[in-house]
Amino acid sequence: MEFKIEEPDKKIRQEIKANWDRVAKPLDGLGEFEGLLARIGAILGSPEIDIAKKAVIVMCADNGVVAEGISQSGQEITAAVTENLGKRNTSVCKMAQTVGAEVFPVDIGVNTDRIFPGVISRKVKKGTNDFLLKPAMSEREAMQAVRVGMELVKECKEAGYTLLGTGEMGIGNTTTSAAMAAALLSVPPEIVAGRGAGLSDEGLARKRQVIAEALEKYQLRETEPMRILCSVGGLDIAGLCGVFLGGAKYHMPIVADGVISAVAALTAERLCPGTKEFIIPSHKGKEPASELLMRELGLSPVLDAELALGEGTGAVMMFSLLDIAMSLYETGATFGDFKIEEYHRF
Repeated sequence: MEFKIEEPDKKIRQEIKANWDRVAKPLDGLGEFEGLLARIGAILGSPEIDIAKKAVIVMCADNGVVAEGISQSGQEITAAVTENLGKRNTSVCKMAQTVGAEVFPVDIGVNTDRIFPGVISRKVKKGTNDFLLKPAMSEREAMQAVRVGMELVKECKEAGYTLLGTGEMGIGNTTTSAAMAAALLSVPPEIVAGRGAGLSDEGLARKRQVIAEALEKYQLRETEPMRILCSVGGLDIAGLCGVFLGGAKYHMPIVADGVISAVAALTAERLCPGTKEFIIPSHKGKEPASELLMRELGLSPVLDAELALGEGTGAVMMFSLLDIAMSLYETGATFGDFKIEEYHRF
């Protein structure tokens, strides 16, 4: 984890902002999107922004805490969806096809010996432990998963990709992410744990109880990101943490999806301060922890539609909006084209 983060190029960011000001529109007319594209260009190191080749990395893993009755679905669903990710037949695959993005599903911890055609096999172990009984994973396992994420970013960069998104699949991961959020933010489970895929009132109460018992058991402090990850996290979260760290190391802009990605992003930032400068927010998800996590990261999601689908679908929706904004940055008429005076900043 010890590597020097070279921050995005501030001069290029300012150059891109100046280019925006020459487009025939009110200053900051595209709001957050002008700053986000300036951020992307600064990360990539060029005012001539190219985000044509993009992909979403979907980490698939099972969570042992499912045994505690915190989900209405069993682990067989993780395997079924992972299989269909390999066939490019899930929600994120259909949406990615529409915006011209690739989907790279990764088996980092699905609880099966099956090999899924079309899925990258980087399995660390067959799911995590039930964290109410013992830590979810060892530090060695967590670090292995983090390295998987970093290596995938490096491979994508070498293959010419310039924009990546994060996604995940794993029954029980709104419980692992809520437990991590509670520890990272030092808040009670009631503040961050939501209904996930549709828990009843009884199921939600059980979910919050399990998280509270685990927090008491491990006595986690917000300054211990790796111990939090190992104690109550998931292999999908660890892998995504690696993706965000890889973005910082290899200067690749990473579009964060929902609450699971946000937990991974904050973990990465706590491990290596400065990582957040390479993260592009997409949406404020339906889970209650989403807004708190993004606020802690100092990021402002532009979409607020109570999305809760996962898989990276929110990141892919953000891809399309960035493409639309890029169309104006690249081809928009300037004040000079219209032979009218530019707006001036005061």
